[in-house]
Amino acid sequence: MAQKQASDSKKAVAYIRVSTDDQAQSLETQRSTLEYWAMLKGVSIIGWHTDAGVCGATAIDECPGLLAAIDNLVHKRAGILVVAKRDRLARDVMKSALVERLVERQGARVVSAAGEGEGDTPSDKLMRTMIDVFAEYERAIIRGRVKNALADKQKRGERTGGVPYGMMLDETGPRTKRNTAMRLIPNPEEQKVVQVARKLRASGLSFAQIAEELGRQGFKPRIGPKWFPIQALRMCA
Repeated sequence: MAQKQASDSKKAVAYIRVSTDDQAQSLETQRSTLEYWAMLKGVSIIGWHTDAGVCGATAIDECPGLLAAIDNLVHKRAGILVVAKRDRLARDVMKSALVERLVERQGARVVSAAGEGEGDTPSDKLMRTMIDVFAEYERAIIRGRVKNALADKQKRGERTGGVPYGMMLDETGPRTKRNTAMRLIPNPEEQKVVQVARKLRASGLSFAQIAEELGRQGFKPRIGPKWFPIQALRMCA
């Protein structure tokens, strides 16, 4: 059986994640942090992968950017999967552990540009686990605050929830002190993209292929640099 080729400790694949609740951790901020880290460490970042609008507790199979980053470790023989901070990897202890295991199977390691829990000693591993626990706790606190804020909005009759792709808020309708909610109406430009996605799905393309085709045809997503399979799934649902 052929031996597995060794990974290069001076080559890294970068992973960036931002959710709707992590406005302080913007895509641009994380990229700048990782570029600076690479310069200081003398490491070449040979691949960039992003999950935009993805919660840190989202299952791995629903994080296309993370899956692509782990897969790229093999193809590029990179020895490092680097994130700006440990909580960018996940805000769930079990998910973080699973990602670590998957990365280790590729002969690589997860590194935080913030220097959290570096090393392979038992103390280092304990520190990483503690960081993951606190990240999960922080996520629970944020969710609690958001839930309370939404409840207050509902009491005031205000609209809650996001705006699905293909729709937009109707700001022309009547609004009173008792009814401040705005209804959703179709967004003409985004509806064109939705129709294209549904036709591609009807032709037999997978959600990943639809995402690639939308980009090839020049359509731009509302958020992020490119389309992801999960976005295609939501448009075709």
